[in-house]
Amino acid sequence: MDSDNRIQDVDVNSSTEVGQTEQKENVIVEKDPSYDISSFSPEQDLDQDHQEGDNLEKMILATGIRVGTPVKTKFMTPFIVRANPEGLYILDISKTLSRIDVAAKFISRADIARVAITSAREYGKTPVQKFCELTGAMSILGRFMPGTFTNPSLPDYMEPEVVVVTDPQADQQAVIEATRAGVPVIAISNSDNVTSKVDLVIPANNRGRKALATVYWLLAREVLKKQGKIKSDSGMPVSIDDFETKLVEEIP
Repeated sequence: MDSDNRIQDVDVNSSTEVGQTEQKENVIVEKDPSYDISSFSPEQDLDQDHQEGDNLEKMILATGIRVGTPVKTKFMTPFIVRANPEGLYILDISKTLSRIDVAAKFISRADIARVAITSAREYGKTPVQKFCELTGAMSILGRFMPGTFTNPSLPDYMEPEVVVVTDPQADQQAVIEATRAGVPVIAISNSDNVTSKVDLVIPANNRGRKALATVYWLLAREVLKKQGKIKSDSGMPVSIDDFETKLVEEIP
C-alpha cells in the first residue's frame, strides 16, 4: 500500500499512549485536540449554533458514549478523565469527537468501497449496516472468517484499504489480519481495551446500544460531509435512533 494513503496526522497527546504508538510505523496524530461538544457542529448563525451545540451535547451525553468499564488498560489511560461514584471510568468526550473527525478525514481519502467495517458484537450490527448503507463502505458482521484479509483462495477474500472495528477485543481476528496485511486499523475502544495493534483509537463505550449508534452516526455524518454528500450537520438524512439496534419485543 502507498505510504501516502496510510494514516499520518495525529497528536498522540503524550508519550504515555504506551505501546499503541510505538509499535506501529505510521501513527495518527490529532492536529486539533481542542474540540468540545458545543463547537463540534459550527453553523453560520452563532445563536443557532449555540442552541444546536447545546442540544447535541445533551443528546450525546444521554447515550452513555463516554461511560467506560470498571477496568482500565495502560493503552486507554490517556483517554480517561476520572472514575464515577459507581467505579466506572469516564472517557474524554472531546477526544472522542476529535478522533471521529480524524477518522472521517482518513476514510474519506480512501476508496470507500474498500473500507471494511466489522462488528462481532450484536449491538454493533445495525450501526455498521446503516453506516455502510449511507457511505458505501463494506460491512463484515458476526464471526470474522479467518483468512478474509490474508488468504486469496477464500471466496470472501478482500483487500481493504482501511479497517474499522467496533471492538478490538471482539473483532480481534480482523485486527490481527489487517495488521499482517499492512492495513490501517481504526477501533472504537473502551477503557478496558488493549490497542497495541490499533492505528487510531476512538475512545467510546463500545458495549451500549445507544452509544454505538451515536459513534457510528457521528462518524457517518462527518464522512458524508467530507464526501460532499451533505453540506452541513443539519443535512444528515437519518437520526441516531435509525442507527440503534432494536431489542426484540416479546410477543404476548
